[in-house]
Order: sequence, then structure tokens, then C-alpha cells
Amino acid sequence: MKRTREVISFQGARGAFSEEATRKLTGEHAEVIPCERFEDVFRSLAEGRATGAVVPIENTLAGSVHENYDHLLHFELPIVAETNLRIVHNLIAQPGISFSKIRRVYSHPVALNQCLDFFAKYPQLERVPFYDTAGSVKMIMEQKPQDAAAIASQVAAEIYGARILRRSIESDRRNFTRFFLLRTPQYARRHPVRTAPNTHWKTSVVFSTRNVPGSLFRALSVFALRDLDLAKIESRPLRGKPWEYLFYLDFLGRADSPNAKNALGHLGEIADFLRVLGSYPKSA
Repeated sequence: MKRTREVISFQGARGAFSEEATRKLTGEHAEVIPCERFEDVFRSLAEGRATGAVVPIENTLAGSVHENYDHLLHFELPIVAETNLRIVHNLIAQPGISFSKIRRVYSHPVALNQCLDFFAKYPQLERVPFYDTAGSVKMIMEQKPQDAAAIASQVAAEIYGARILRRSIESDRRNFTRFFLLRTPQYARRHPVRTAPNTHWKTSVVFSTRNVPGSLFRALSVFALRDLDLAKIESRPLRGKPWEYLFYLDFLGRADSPNAKNALGHLGEIADFLRVLGSYPKSA
């Protein structure tokens, strides 16, 4: 079956960590659509301007990207793959600018906070928040401040022709972000994921229950009774119903396996709302 030309949207400027994740998920040659906001990423896929979208869903240090959980519910775009990307922060400047000249460092606030040991070592460096990691590299290459650098990925340095002054300056090397690859339902049906027979799978669902004693316990027990391993559970406010919640849950296995079908059927009987967000190969 002939593949449609890949056009992948992500949030951030060219060279963002989401672009690194896009390369891991779809290869080096996909055309990309950088978007300013996460909602724009989802909308570009839903409206047919992209064949896929790559979004971060959680970071091992910063936690979940709550906005994207809400968009997964609203846009109904299935998850077809995931990847885990180690976040390597680099100090990047214009070619010809030495480290001794740097006094200001621009980057996204999360990236700045993940490099606090580096800033403690070099107290002469002022942290300056910017809207995006890769965008900060683009800015210093365009505006050419002589005393400024940025913190971003190696890919950002390559794209904008910048120079890496210090590599891997993050305080915690166990810094990973989990990304989803989303498709339209039509694309996912036409182009099913091809995997090896021994591939391990993961399934993401969202559900709500009545706000009565024991309701969440009963909902989770449908998985325990079928020996399905839960990988994550996240709650989000249920709009229009103050103090009630949606539960986003990942379990190991395919949604169409016998055990999972029985569990989801049972959950559907006791939940007020249930939707499968996608089954996809588990990232290593």
C-alpha cells in the first residue's frame, strides 16, 4: 500500500525536542509543521493539514502535560505510537562567541529550571525565560546579541547554524519526555502499525465514574481481575461538573486482546463514560 507523504505537526520552533521525537517516530524525511500552541497541533491534524501530530504527554521531572490530556479527549485523534526521548540541554551561542562573553542565557522556564546546577556553578549567568527552547536559539541567531546564549537541543543548533558551547548541562540525566504520535481515525485504519510478533503493547483509555464511595476501586478492579498491568493513571477535572473527574489510564496490552476486551466491557458497564484513546507498541 502506497504511503501518503508524511507531514507532521508539533508545538515549538524548528529544532524543538518535539522535532527530535518526530524524527524518532516517523523518520528523518517527514515534512514538519511547527505550531505555536498545542491546540494548533491537534487542529492541524484534525483539519487535514498534517498526516500526523507529535505531542509530549509527560516528563519524568516536570510531570504530565495536562493540556494535552484535555486535547486528546476533545479532538478524538487516536494514539498510534509512543517514544521516550532523553532531554539533553546544551548551551548554544552564535559562532565566534566564546563562553567567557556570555552573561544572559535564554530558554523555556522548564529548561532553565532543569539546569540549576549549571547556573550555580556560573553565577555570572542571568537566566532569561523565553517562550521556547529552540525559539531561543533562533532568536539569538537573528538578533545576534554578543553576550547571550540559549539552552536547547543539538538539533536546534544544527538547524540554525549555531555552536554548542557546553553539552549536557541538565542537572538530572534521568530526564525523559514521553511523546505520542497521533493520526486521524481514517489514516490509522488505512495504515495499521506493522510490528514484530513479540511486540509489547500499551493501551490508553479515559473514563468517568459516578461520585459515590468505591466507584474508582470498582473501575480499577476490572483490570486487576484480568491480570492487566496498569502503567499510569491521571485525573483531570470534568468540565461542567465541579469536583468530579475524568481518569486517564494506561494498561499493558492491546485493546482487542481477550482479557482487555473483557475488562473494557466490564468497565463500560459501570462507568458513566469510556473511550479508548489508542493501542500502540510500548516504547522501550
